[in-house]
Amino acid sequence: MKPLRIGTRGSPLALVQAGMVRDALIAAHGIAAEIVIIQTTGDVVQDRPLADIGGKALWTKELDRALLAGEIDCAVHSMKDVETIRPPSIAIVAMLERADVRDRLIGAATIAEIAQGATVGTSSPRRRAQLLRLRPDLTIVSFRGNVDTRLAKLAAGEADATLLAAAGLERLQRPDVGTPIALDVMLPAPAQGAVGIEARSDDVDMHAMLAVLNHPPTHAAVSAERALLAGLNAGCHSPVAALADPTGLIRAELYAEDGSAHVAGSGSDPAALGRDLLDRAPDSIRKLFAA
Repeated sequence: MKPLRIGTRGSPLALVQAGMVRDALIAAHGIAAEIVIIQTTGDVVQDRPLADIGGKALWTKELDRALLAGEIDCAVHSMKDVETIRPPSIAIVAMLERADVRDRLIGAATIAEIAQGATVGTSSPRRRAQLLRLRPDLTIVSFRGNVDTRLAKLAAGEADATLLAAAGLERLQRPDVGTPIALDVMLPAPAQGAVGIEARSDDVDMHAMLAVLNHPPTHAAVSAERALLAGLNAGCHSPVAALADPTGLIRAELYAEDGSAHVAGSGSDPAALGRDLLDRAPDSIRKLFAA
């Protein structure tokens, strides 16, 4: 029997996450499984913001093609990087248990302790807006690349501080890097900390095989956060933070690009929460969530 082929991007974090899935499948089913690296445009093009060159599809389109062509049997993704609307021929079958959802600050102990007028590197519209809301004196510069690339840019003096996802640092066995930012200071991106596994929608055998890896509370929470994004018509330019808890309650915040305005709310119905947020949002926010 041929080994099961697990598709992934080639970044260090993506390979660790694919390895987690491979090891779990081997342990659960006693099968042979291998990792297949698929180069994505998002990994190749590092000098421009994602939103300017195609958005989150840059992380998924090559993996989608390989999956639908039968070159791989499933694909592993950081759910934060998966566009909200997926092709009907591809299904998000399972999600691993979610890791720490918080951001970590590197370069200062707290956001308040970042030096006056300092430069912070991030390419996330959410992080940019949240930082500028808290510290309008800061200068935000674009930081793209994998964890080591961004840490190297920081060490080279391209910025005074940066933000990285705690989950990624922990999976890379770097839990000592940076300081976690409390959720009441910075709410995370929707689906942050979650790893998802996709398969062809009609591949019932693969669905059954992946089912044992699924963590239902994570799947439910991330699905609710993604439903909120869909209701908001959020894109890569849209600064939005959201987190669903085990009871189904979703906390969410929308921001103007420069952090000068924001609106927050909570609720258990993603569509209703999205409408409420947009109804209360000023034009500086609403224009970023236009259909």
